[in-house]
This record gives sequence, structure tokens and C-alpha cells, in this order.
Amino acid sequence: MTDKIAVITGGGTGIGKAVAVRLAEKGWKLALLGRRLDKLDEVAATVGGDTLVIQCDVADPAAVQAAFARIADRFGRVDMLFNNAGMGAAAAEVDEHDIAAWDRVVGVNLSGAFYCAREAFGIMKRQSPQGGRIINNGSISAQAPRPKSIAYTATKHALTGLTKSLFLDGRPYDIVAGQIDIGNTLTDMAAVMSKGMPQADGSIRPEPTFDVGHVADAVALMAELPLDANVPFMTIMASKMPLVGRG
Repeated sequence: MTDKIAVITGGGTGIGKAVAVRLAEKGWKLALLGRRLDKLDEVAATVGGDTLVIQCDVADPAAVQAAFARIADRFGRVDMLFNNAGMGAAAAEVDEHDIAAWDRVVGVNLSGAFYCAREAFGIMKRQSPQGGRIINNGSISAQAPRPKSIAYTATKHALTGLTKSLFLDGRPYDIVAGQIDIGNTLTDMAAVMSKGMPQADGSIRPEPTFDVGHVADAVALMAELPLDANVPFMTIMASKMPLVGRG
């Protein structure tokens, strides 16, 4: 088998785009999922090759099922899923957090990751050769919260449980799972970090960032391991970001 097929959610911008470019450079064929078709098309034009673009809201289970049916029909298999799509909500005290915003964050970050993992797992289980790899984007918020971020933090902590369950339940089928927790990589979404972010002590301070290309390299390292080896959890972060230490 020479073709390696990767599915990337949130594949049109930021981390998803960087990972798509890096995997394409390494010879992977790609299926890119996201809500913004124009951005997905831009990435597909950049990477070239046999790239499948699918407009898909991962919070919609029927849309996810249809997307993976198209992927299976086009490529015949899935070797890697990068569960990268995610969103946050406006900063709010717990008792003031908008319930609709909570539901949307849970729908995308947690339920969406499960829907995609469920479909990928089924394909990986049935295909020949059997097996594959699922990598979840956990974020540093899977380890430590930012102030007033209860929905995002709760979903990212939950992804850790999803990762562990996928890894355990995938053993009989050579399906492995890992999680990459990313802190302060420089994307359009993270540009505000250099201007100032809320800290646990109530202050607002700028935080260092690092190039998203290093995240792409890390995901590629995880993706290209043989299935008898796995990185269950990796943390990659700006070296001087305020994660390690007292809040």
C-alpha cells in the first residue's frame, strides 16, 4: 500500500491548514472538512494532488456520516483522522454563560469529534489492511483552564477521555489514538495573545506564541508512526507561556 489517506476537520484555516500542507508534502492524500468552502478550496489549491474538499459542520451527525461515505467512496480507506475542528465562546462567569453557546461548543468540540471518530473507526475497522490512527486536538485547555472559559475547557478535558477510550477500544483492530495539546501557536485566532490575555490572578498580560509549522511537524510525526507505536499524549507550546508554575 502506497497511498495514505488523512481526514482533517477544520482543514481550511490555522492549525488544520498547516497540517494539511505538511502531510501533503509527505505524500498523503487528503480529505478536508470544514464549514467554509472557500477556505477549504484555497488549501486544496495550495496542496494540489488528489484532495477531496467537503463542506461539513461536524456538529451535524448526518452531515458527518455523509462526508465519510464520500471519503470511503473516493479513497476506499482512511488511515488517519485529525480531529481538529473546534470553537470557543465569549468569556463569561459560569452563571452568566449563554446556554445556546454552551450547546454549540459542546456540539462542535466534543460531539463533533465523537461523530468523526465514530465514522473513521468504522472504516478503519472494516478496511484491509485493517487499522488507522485518530489524533485529537486537545489544546492546553485539556490540562488547565483560562478564566471564564468553562465550555471550551470542559469539552477539551472531555476529549482526553475520548482519546483514551478510542485507544483502548481500538486495540483489537489496530486502531490507535493520540492527543496533541497545543499552547499559543501563532494563528489568526491566537494573534490576540501577544496583546494580552486574562491570567489566573486577574491580570491581563501578553503571552508568547510559536510558529504553527512546529505543530504541523508534531502532528506529522504522530501520524507517520507505524501502528505498533503511538504517542498517546503530546504537549507542544510556546516555551515561555504561563502554563507551568503557580497561577
